[in-house]
Amino acid sequence: MPHLFAYGTLQQEAVQLSTFGHLLSGEDDCLAGYILAQEPIHDPAVIATSGHAVHPIAKHTGSPHHHIPGTVFEVSEAELLRADHYEMSAYRRVEVSLESGRSAWVYVEA
Repeated sequence: MPHLFAYGTLQQEAVQLSTFGHLLSGEDDCLAGYILAQEPIHDPAVIATSGHAVHPIAKHTGSPHHHIPGTVFEVSEAELLRADHYEMSAYRRVEVSLESGRSAWVYVEA
């Protein structure tokens, strides 16, 4: 099964219930070479789900000194597609290697 690394709203219970229909179980991990920025959200449905009009977004720096803490979840291919639908066009899904050595999908700046 694929892994999904979440550092923002995909960690929220309400977002997981709305997006996946259940809560995900995960483990702490870290994404190196990225920093967090803020992304304004304009979709009323996403704002209603997350409760926020601004979401964090990972920006690649390539610096080994930059890290984003988060949670890595094991998900199905169908759940990845649901997450794709939840994330806005400002985000794109890429495969990365986390600090634990696990390979995971993560949503970063498009």
